[in-house]
Amino acid sequence: MTTLPDRPNTALLVIDVQNGVVAGAPRRDEVIANINTLLEKARLDNIPVVWVQHSDEQGLPKGTDAWEYVPELSRQEAEPLVHKIYGDSFEATELEDLLSERGVGRLVVTGAQSDACIRSTIHGGFVRGYDVTLVSDAHTTEDLTAYGAPPPEQVIAHTNLYWQWQSAPGRTAELVETAKVDYTS
Repeated sequence: MTTLPDRPNTALLVIDVQNGVVAGAPRRDEVIANINTLLEKARLDNIPVVWVQHSDEQGLPKGTDAWEYVPELSRQEAEPLVHKIYGDSFEATELEDLLSERGVGRLVVTGAQSDACIRSTIHGGFVRGYDVTLVSDAHTTEDLTAYGAPPPEQVIAHTNLYWQWQSAPGRTAELVETAKVDYTS
């Protein structure tokens, strides 16, 4: 269980599913559909949902179409939106305060990019004491093979592979498919 005292709740994080981030990403539509499934279930179960939105001057300037969330996903007014400029969703943001206010000690993580903001955030949460569940079929990444990276499907598979073996005292890391996500466990 989480090392954070008095934080028994779970939250769903939806990270950077923005037009400019997931355009052309493998399994884009499947990943978005899975996130929608997780959103519906979280809302029915009264699980907090927190949205995270990246910006930078080069590729995702605030207010541009590339910066906007994909139209297939819809944030409800009561669901907080965290703006970030670093890969780790906790760095220089109010995410920790939002989670603390809601008594959250476990994160269910979805979004993009597997090898950047997803990895940074799952590790960032884990080292801060959170239990972290990565949803194996609800994250994706762009093709960076031109820069020497492996193909995106291999990046996604590798992120899933190594996360299932993470461990640390007093915390759990797990990898779960969308259909098997249980917000109460």
